[in-house]
Amino acid sequence: MADNRKYYYLKLKESYFDEDAIVLLESMQDGMLYSNILLKMYLKSLKNGGKLQLAENIPYTAQMIATITRQQVGTVERALQIFMKLGLVEPLQNGALYMSNIELLIGQSSTEGERKRRARLALQEQKALPEAVADKRPPDGADICPPEIEIEKEIDIELEIKREGELKKGQNAPAPFGRYKNVILSEKELAELQEELPGKWEYYIDRLSGYIASSGKKYKNHAATIRRWAADDRVKEKPKKGIPDYSYKEGESL
Repeated sequence: MADNRKYYYLKLKESYFDEDAIVLLESMQDGMLYSNILLKMYLKSLKNGGKLQLAENIPYTAQMIATITRQQVGTVERALQIFMKLGLVEPLQNGALYMSNIELLIGQSSTEGERKRRARLALQEQKALPEAVADKRPPDGADICPPEIEIEKEIDIELEIKREGELKKGQNAPAPFGRYKNVILSEKELAELQEELPGKWEYYIDRLSGYIASSGKKYKNHAATIRRWAADDRVKEKPKKGIPDYSYKEGESL
């Protein structure tokens, strides 16, 4: 059963103890005691929105504050006078004390709310991690990423690294070719294919482009794939005489 009780807590900025009022307070004789009393008063006032009172019509007295802070009454009385001079505490008309700027220090949550908050923060942190180092284990109830998608991601990363390396060497970035503009070749790779496959290089580029578009398959090196296909075709054509038919047919098995 979920616990939805409310809990209040104090939110202190990293610079809290560097603020002028706190620095002055702790520099006084017994200043560290005063600082300790102030923090305990803050905590006691949280559930009442900054008002230090036992009940609606029962404000805390110096004696009561001394009891709950476990300090001497004289120390608490001196501390209260200093708090008021520094603007840290204000007296209200009903005799209660109000902790100044308490709105900036109050936080509120529940056990159920805190659990959801932690889960949300964990998810945000996981999304912020780079894919290369993020934990690939999905949270409970999440779909497991299919292996082929993981392979495609790795191929894309490798291609990107290769392209960055070519750019660093002063080469032009690879460009898209083919019927569907999805065959990636560098200028050097295109020139080599034109030399190796005169009159056929466009056919093979369009053939690969159509296959990638229809199947969604990824290839690490498009130029190498075209060379392999051309070599396979040459093996098949050896027993035949005449000019082979290089026309691309939709749905053909590759």
